[in-house]
Amino acid sequence: MATNQKFTFRRAKIEDIAAVRQMIQELADFEKMSDGPKITEKDLVRDAGLDGGQEYCHIYVLEVQTEEKPTLAIIGYCICFYSYSTWQGKTYFLEDVYVRPAYRGLGAGAYIFRAVAAKAKEYNCQRLDFHVLSWNPARKFYDRMGAIDLTETEEWHFYRVNAEQIEKLANEL
Repeated sequence: MATNQKFTFRRAKIEDIAAVRQMIQELADFEKMSDGPKITEKDLVRDAGLDGGQEYCHIYVLEVQTEEKPTLAIIGYCICFYSYSTWQGKTYFLEDVYVRPAYRGLGAGAYIFRAVAAKAKEYNCQRLDFHVLSWNPARKFYDRMGAIDLTETEEWHFYRVNAEQIEKLANEL
């Protein structure tokens, strides 16, 4: 758990998942994909291993204590998981990072990003990967944080095969 005078970054607990799911929807709304999230609170609990099962992702929350609210309030979240590079070994993938709009500009985004980098280091990961929509103004933030845009520097493109196409390809065997 990482803390400073304002923020606390920690792994999510079951009782945090409703807030995380709500912020997932807020992020989808911001990304103009309001109908995108199909995942449920139950899915998040299961996939984070919070029910005692297999852990597929790490869900973190960012809390803040303000003068108006003496108790900690969840103001952001991120979801990460391990991936693998045949060139470098274990890597950490940042699937989502989100700070509620009312708390932006206070250093919360930088804090959560640095905390994720610290987790990647703690887990002996060789790099931290993530993707960002081309129109998202946060790209300037990531540049300031020292992230490298692989689309520009290495000409990598991010591809996806969706569930329907997976089914089609599997049935062609």
